[in-house]
Amino acid sequence: MRVTFMYERIRNLREDCDITQATLATKLNISQTTYSRYENGVLDIPSYALIKLAKFHNTSIDFLLDVTDDKKPYSRKR
Repeated sequence: MRVTFMYERIRNLREDCDITQATLATKLNISQTTYSRYENGVLDIPSYALIKLAKFHNTSIDFLLDVTDDKKPYSRKR
């Protein structure tokens, strides 16, 4: 099972943007501690946070969840 890879993927995306956990947590309206727990796999990431993360990183939820290696986002509903 590759679940831990999902958490590595969201950490790598954040680090690639050179932003801190605190900064991204603010964008998600959560605490830095909660975001850290997402990255470490201690807490499951709720769907609203996955949607916000996908939009922030301009990718798809499938990419975040390691369902695909294609980072390109799907077309979005308006």
